[in-house]
Amino acid sequence: MTWRSRVHFQPLLVRVLHKSRLRYYGKPDKKLDMPYQAYFEVADGSGMMSMVLWNSLCPEWYNSMKVGTVLLLEQYAIKTSYPFKTQPTPGDSQMKRFATIEISLNVRDPPTKISIIPEEMVKPEWGLPEVKYRFITRSELDDLPNNHSCDVIGLVTFVGRAERARKREHGEDFWLYRWAHAIDGTSDQPFILELFATSQPDVFEHIHPMTYLVCTQMRVVRDITENPSRTIYLTTSNESQMFITGWHKGQPYTKDAKVKNFIQWTKTQSEADQMKKTVIGGYYPFPRPPNNFLRYCKNNKVESILKAIGEMGREIEDLHYREHKRIAIQGIISAIRYIRCSNAAEDASRVEPAQKDTSQSVESSAMSKEDCVRKRKTRNLQNKEVKSLLGGHCSPGEQHQHQAPLTKSSVKRKITHGLRTDTEQGSASVIPVSSYTYITRSVRKKFSLNEFQHEDFVQDKNGQAVSESLQYCADQEGMSDIPETEETGRTCDSWQSDLWAQVKDKLMKYLHHSTVFPESIPRKFDYVHKDLLMQQYNLHAAVHQPKEYRSDKNISEFKSASGLGYYEVTVLGINHDVAIDVAFLPLFCPEDTHLFRIEDIQNDKLLSCMSCISACQQKASSNGGIHDMFPLSSEIVKAAMDLDGKHVVCILDVCHLGDDKVEVFLSKIYKTVEPDVLDPV
Repeated sequence: MTWRSRVHFQPLLVRVLHKSRLRYYGKPDKKLDMPYQAYFEVADGSGMMSMVLWNSLCPEWYNSMKVGTVLLLEQYAIKTSYPFKTQPTPGDSQMKRFATIEISLNVRDPPTKISIIPEEMVKPEWGLPEVKYRFITRSELDDLPNNHSCDVIGLVTFVGRAERARKREHGEDFWLYRWAHAIDGTSDQPFILELFATSQPDVFEHIHPMTYLVCTQMRVVRDITENPSRTIYLTTSNESQMFITGWHKGQPYTKDAKVKNFIQWTKTQSEADQMKKTVIGGYYPFPRPPNNFLRYCKNNKVESILKAIGEMGREIEDLHYREHKRIAIQGIISAIRYIRCSNAAEDASRVEPAQKDTSQSVESSAMSKEDCVRKRKTRNLQNKEVKSLLGGHCSPGEQHQHQAPLTKSSVKRKITHGLRTDTEQGSASVIPVSSYTYITRSVRKKFSLNEFQHEDFVQDKNGQAVSESLQYCADQEGMSDIPETEETGRTCDSWQSDLWAQVKDKLMKYLHHSTVFPESIPRKFDYVHKDLLMQQYNLHAAVHQPKEYRSDKNISEFKSASGLGYYEVTVLGINHDVAIDVAFLPLFCPEDTHLFRIEDIQNDKLLSCMSCISACQQKASSNGGIHDMFPLSSEIVKAAMDLDGKHVVCILDVCHLGDDKVEVFLSKIYKTVEPDVLDPV
């Protein structure tokens, strides 16, 4: 009440109730040694107010001032509060808040004196409030309104890779974030968590499956116009704090009743059963674009809604490391091709087609041989979180192969495909196109589902793309050579529109961004190689740091948690002079059907068909069955033909993975004939 008429204030005894992330406010024209700032919400018996830690005091005190810490403050300043500062939601709704003024701690004017009082020395007569929380269970989440503040605890079943997003378009500042799933036993649905870095790198970089994760001051995000149960998730706020196993001891929340209930639930769970559901890293398309394109536009700035296909090269060149961006392009779905990839090598291991003249044709196809037998390894591992035996870990093994030459008579369909070069992005010249060939369905339907192939192209001395021979796997007992039979005509490995056949040789620019890299594939979590997996999906250091762990495994050797292959989709520009190849990765995890949900794209006919076929394959594979269904089923072809020649808007998820690797995934297709999508000009 008297702060404006005073210079010196009496010492304060306060408890820290909330803590913000560290903020850097340095600018090129300002000469400050340590331009840092951090907010704390502190309280005594009379109420709560903000306390601001400035500049060089931040590296000295920030990590020591934890939630629940008791401070003795001397020689501090009082200032008017910054009006646009975020406000945490107090655990005690009855606590009085002093919102107009704040305590300022600095190295001068006056030089602040800070003392930390050990908890055992805190006296009850001081009247300091206890830290209170607002923990919720997953079963309660569906009933909470948008932007509701809460705290959660759960067992992590999935954690994605670290990615970055620009704070402002064309700006150079980035938010660092990752997605995670956590379960608490109260619902068959997990918490879906969007975790932004909270100035806790030791926690953020070590979140992994099978750890107990606590997140405080989370905000509910839900789109009531969509299916609420499918779109709800939690995101961190400026005052969020995260804790994993190894950091829980002594935290105030350990006394909370819901935390104790969660711990009791974990004691009833089978570690082996939960390990089956664990996944780490890879492409995670969440939140999905809304069902309505008009709603998508409302969530984006006008200038960034639609990009021309010809501009995609520049957009990709401008991406920073691990930057994720969602881009909308307008075009025509012109061709679809299914590409098989193994769990061991994935598609990134295949060699790109060599350049050849369009007058040349390919007479045969090359199919890489597949490793078909997995060796099981069992290891004993004791850990704070996992103390029983781990399940067997599968790794690719070898098996006998038989060769069946692919003759002209067995080839019933061909599709053309652009060359893959490193210079297409800026090229405005006509791109030569080569032909791919495919084996018949009657041959492939006899392959076991885990005996799929992907095509390896090699280059002969004349520069022509040639193929060696079709190789397929046999089981331990041996498998006779498969004779050629009549093509049934019901399914095929590729589809192309008549328009594409007419214009593909006349393109001014053809961009190829359909490669799926090993880093894009979600992997089953392996406790033995935990450090390697976490290092793979965190940001790589700008300065080389020697590895503190020993492992001879490559990321491609870890079992994929998603489907068996992916689709290459060709989008033709509306002026028929440019085109781009992008990938669609059907994601399906049979052990945890809530991780990648097909229902999220059910209103998108083409993508839904491609995902459902892959899910059926994955289920059949896990049951050891033989698949008699081609990836491009009649349903997929029909859905593609329904879009034949029509202008659509494609939503692309783009992420720079480092080096020259950029993944471009198709996430959503909007028809321009829908009521809420304007016809193209």
